[in-house]
Amino acid sequence: MDRNALTAEVFGGRMPARAGDLGLESHGITPVPDGNRFGRPVRLLTVFFAPNLTMTAVFSGTLGAGLGLGFGTGLLAILVGTVLGSIPVAYLATWGPRTGTAQLPLARLPFRRAVVLPGLVQWASSIAWDALVGLFGGDALAQLLGLPFWLAVAIVLLLQCAVGVLGYEVIHRVQAVMTAVIAVFFVVLTVKLLGGHSVVAGNSVSGGNLAGAFVLFSTIALSLAISWASYASDFSRYLPSTTSRPWAFIYTLLGVTLSFVWGEALGLAAGQTLTDQTTAGISTLLGGGALGAAALLVIALTAVSSNAMNDYSGSLALQTVGVRLRRPVSAVVVTLIAFGLILWMHSGDLSSKFEDVLLLIGYWIPPFVGVVVIDWWLRTRHGRRFDVLADVAAPQAGWPALVAFLAGCGAAVPFMNTSIYTGPVAAAAHGADLAYYIGLIASAAVYAVLRAAVRSPR
Repeated sequence: MDRNALTAEVFGGRMPARAGDLGLESHGITPVPDGNRFGRPVRLLTVFFAPNLTMTAVFSGTLGAGLGLGFGTGLLAILVGTVLGSIPVAYLATWGPRTGTAQLPLARLPFRRAVVLPGLVQWASSIAWDALVGLFGGDALAQLLGLPFWLAVAIVLLLQCAVGVLGYEVIHRVQAVMTAVIAVFFVVLTVKLLGGHSVVAGNSVSGGNLAGAFVLFSTIALSLAISWASYASDFSRYLPSTTSRPWAFIYTLLGVTLSFVWGEALGLAAGQTLTDQTTAGISTLLGGGALGAAALLVIALTAVSSNAMNDYSGSLALQTVGVRLRRPVSAVVVTLIAFGLILWMHSGDLSSKFEDVLLLIGYWIPPFVGVVVIDWWLRTRHGRRFDVLADVAAPQAGWPALVAFLAGCGAAVPFMNTSIYTGPVAAAAHGADLAYYIGLIASAAVYAVLRAAVRSPR
């Protein structure tokens, strides 16, 4: 039975007992019992706000100008993509209070032992996100202290690893503090940008090329937001089972949407002013000196706070696939591998590498969401409440989930658009990337049909 896959001794450990308990959390993927639940749903606002208002979001926004979009059109694309990408995250975050279980461990319900595939992909994605965010944090610290880039990156990774190792409650507390710090910094940055920089209002492309650029840019925005879908309940699993699901949904939606839209809109407004020199450009934009130095420090700190969550979720993913390492040890492994990927991305052609990594690491998430959401709906229909461990132990075939997941990923391929590969449909549609939408629809449809065909008891 799969029950042991969530209850092995190495997957348990010390849990925080209350809000403000900042001791080491060694607890892994075993469901959190009701007696260890605490907190209010409002903490989901800060835990999903602070890690997203980073230079990664700003740099993503600059890609809109490179695609030929003016500010108004680009901002609409950001809004559409971010909201559509945030809705699944907010919905999945409501599963944490109900089950006390993190997102990848919950995927054992439909996938059973086949969860190894999405689990490994999630683990790799955590490493890639470490690189996407840590790149800018390391660059900022290198400029601030005059350090070699590799050494600055190592310092950033060491700090984020410490937060990720300490775990759930420390992450929540750090993000609450960083929300205030980052908000002040971005208010100053917004004022400076709007006061001393001319924003390009018109589009430099038209017709089919404009439509293709709009869809591609909205997909880039969607890819940022929906990337949290495979993490969502990791940061809500300690909330009490009585937590209001509507409020958990709303606070998560606001946290993800407000942060990404703000950061990407600033990057879009700055246009090509920042490009590959995002951190240096921000410091220059603020006039250098003490204010510029403060900006570099905040950029480095945001990378630490954001990547701590990647390390944390990556450690849970590694346990989910069956690697019997204590959660803190798994977090260290994720951090070490990310170091090499950051150095590669920094070696040149950042814009192309950044866009490719950003899109490629997210294409698997919509097919994953399609499977787990359909399974959840079937499992909870007619108001049924269930126990995760009991349902994991109950007989159910895992192959329908695996087949549907692979079908969703395969269906998305012709619709992809990256510098590495452009599918025939995307090429014919002037570069419009619809792979995320197709992957979600295809996997959900296939899984619904297969579940009905095998007549699963759950």
